[in-house]
Order: sequence, then C-alpha cells, then structure tokens
Amino acid sequence: MRKGFTVGLLGGSFNPAHGGHRKMSVAALERLGLDEVWWLVSPQNPLKPVAGMAPLKARIASGRAVARHPRIRVTGIEAELGTQLTIDTIQALKRRYPQVRFLWLMGSDNLMQFHRWADWREIARQVPIVVMARPLYVGRSQFAPAMGWLRRWRHGNPAGWRTWRLPGLALVNFGLDQRSATAIRRADPDWADDILLQQDTPD
Repeated sequence: MRKGFTVGLLGGSFNPAHGGHRKMSVAALERLGLDEVWWLVSPQNPLKPVAGMAPLKARIASGRAVARHPRIRVTGIEAELGTQLTIDTIQALKRRYPQVRFLWLMGSDNLMQFHRWADWREIARQVPIVVMARPLYVGRSQFAPAMGWLRRWRHGNPAGWRTWRLPGLALVNFGLDQRSATAIRRADPDWADDILLQQDTPD
C-alpha cells in the first residue's frame, strides 16, 4: 500500500453479512474515491449481547461470501490486534499502516448510538466519518445525541473528505437498502451452522 492509499473502515458484527453491506461499500468506493473498503468483523461488539452472536469464523465466512469484490477486504484483524473498542482499533491501524489514510464508514443506525461508543469524540478527531442512510433512521439520525456536538463540523460534499480538518462528518444517501442482519437471523436461525458446514465440506 503506497503512501496516500485510502481505506474506508466499516466495522460491525456482520451477524451475518448481507447485500446491504456490499451495496454500501461499493457506493463508498465509487463516490468517495477509496482504494479499498475493509470490513472489520468484530470479535464481540461491547454494545451487543453475547447471546445470539455467531462464531467469528462464521461471520467472517459470511462476509467473504457476500463481498465478492477485489477492493473489499473482509478481516478479523481486531482479534489479531487484541482490540475491541473502535478507538483502539483505529489507533492500532494508524500505527501499523502510517502510509494509509483511513475513513470511518457507518450506517445512520449506528450514528443514533454513537454517543455511547468509548471516546467517540476522539474517534471523530482521528478519522473523517461518513454516515450512510439506513431505512427508518434517515430522519432521526439528524437529531442523534452525538450530532449535538458533531453538527458544527458537518460537510455537504463527502467526496472532499481528504481536505477536511478534523473532526469532519458527512451524512449521505447512497440508496436505501431494506436488508438487515436481524431479519436474516429471524428467517434463518441456523445460518451460521450452515456456512461453517459448507466451509468444512470438501469440494
């Protein structure tokens, strides 16, 4: 990765990954001029219950099955780094890859609870943030608790993120997608077992 290489970080449980994650990532690649998008599959989101969380291996496998793009990397690097909090992950990645310019991607549903993230203001000081619209959260996210602080640094042109002074934030609509991991789990409670079985089955 050359100096100035640009990476959008999309963190989450990916329990499981789905086409909405891919659609969001492809749009970010195209409209933000990113070189790659990395899916950071969390070992365990501290804001989500352990019960119902599929094994990390299954969630990474679901990500790789869905991503299908040469510039989308599905990674469990947080387990390797030993980080659980987003701020720790960002700082560790910046130390490991000093030549890379990172951008944080999140859905508007995550913006609603961003104020609950550890050191969330420091996250905004470390990397630009682009928030992508999710159904049911588009309007409400404008009034998320964190926006009381972030609104003063909001930008209208997300493509100009390289020139922002931090903190910097843009809220954009890349096309709403109704798919959700919660709905997938309801429709197929055994999805994790199925994907692990497929992995273990020889060709």
